[in-house]
Amino acid sequence: MSTATRSAPRSRTLVYVLCWLCLVADGYDLMAYGATLPALIGQPPFNLTVDGAGHVGSLALTGMLAGSLVAGTLTDRIGRRKIFLASVTIFSAGMVLAALAPNVEAFVALRILTCFGVGGLLPTAVALASEFTRPETRSRTLGLVLTGPPVGMVVASFFASRVVADHGFRPVYLAAGLMLLVVPVLFRALPESPSYLAARGDAEAAARVRDTYGLPTPAAPAVPAGTAAGAAGGRFSSVTALVSGRMLVPTLLIWATTFFSLLTVFGITTWLPQVMATSGYGLGSSINFLLVYCLGAVVGTVIAAWLADRFGPKPLVIAGYLAAAIALTLVSGQPATGLLVVLVMLAGFGGFGTQNILNDFIARFYPASSRASGLGWALGVGRIGGIVGPTFGAWVVSGNDPLHATATAFAITALLGGIVMALVPKKAPLDTPAAEAASLEEIAR
Repeated sequence: MSTATRSAPRSRTLVYVLCWLCLVADGYDLMAYGATLPALIGQPPFNLTVDGAGHVGSLALTGMLAGSLVAGTLTDRIGRRKIFLASVTIFSAGMVLAALAPNVEAFVALRILTCFGVGGLLPTAVALASEFTRPETRSRTLGLVLTGPPVGMVVASFFASRVVADHGFRPVYLAAGLMLLVVPVLFRALPESPSYLAARGDAEAAARVRDTYGLPTPAAPAVPAGTAAGAAGGRFSSVTALVSGRMLVPTLLIWATTFFSLLTVFGITTWLPQVMATSGYGLGSSINFLLVYCLGAVVGTVIAAWLADRFGPKPLVIAGYLAAAIALTLVSGQPATGLLVVLVMLAGFGGFGTQNILNDFIARFYPASSRASGLGWALGVGRIGGIVGPTFGAWVVSGNDPLHATATAFAITALLGGIVMALVPKKAPLDTPAAEAASLEEIAR
């Protein structure tokens, strides 16, 4: 098509908005359990114990682990758009069915199904949105997109604080079914990844998407050293390539960082309302602490995303974990309510908001051809931390001083996340002496 007859590019904002909206629903569905937990422990119809509630939370998050790993494996093979649509449909339908669950066994099974869809969406949405961003504003754009999950959690916490006391947990779950009305819009409006189309040999379709959205034609990507993908001619999408050669140590460090990060996030978001309730706060007030924590995550994501375009995401991730560790340490001293609210928000600002910038770092770290696989597996392995978090939290909460014990325990896990992140290089090591030297220098930093 000649330049003279080519129509003006379609705004990329549509892609960002669709990804953000679905991530809002993703966060809402994930937070629903923690936000309604005080109404499930010792209350009909399920009458959960504290230990049982921790096990339910962990079992549900095994679905998220499976969803992340399946998405990480399949998105670079069958397309990001298909995984995106399937994930939204699964978690929205799962929420509606969970609202109707007649017993705890059915509820757990449907939470696992819901979390399977939740786990599949985030790496896919980040990889897709990243491909449509401009390099000079990538962190800011992805940061705004990644406010979706904490915004959804804020909505879930706010809604639960208003309805759970009088109507129980079911309305919170039923409301999530509204996203099923958005699926037909996604089917029509969401584009496929041009890098996926090009990788499967459909250069014409890839060019159409790039022309439609005004995307540049990428240069041939450099291939990390020592990988099977490199030997095969430049594809870096296999899972084996993520842990081969010089990629092994950086990938394992990234996985360890996501483990500690998600253990902290899911432990806190599952147990914060219950811990505050046992500390003497009313049901609505206890859930409001969760709302404050998620608000901190929204603010932290936006500010860190703006700073990441200037300083890079790595130092901000490290600083965020350290800030969360300090805030939680101070929370363990059980300060007055006003200061407690500020510290809880700071913990969300640093620990939870940092997780979103970590996703941006991982999306930058791996090349486009393996971005979804790298992010999906990082989050998938990290979900093991998310699975451990609720059960670990149940053990901590069962002590004599749950607020002190819980805050101290998760301050330690946040600190460990920051320490491990400091060892991760900023870029994937490449098969050149200069790149190898740069990689060693980044590890030293």
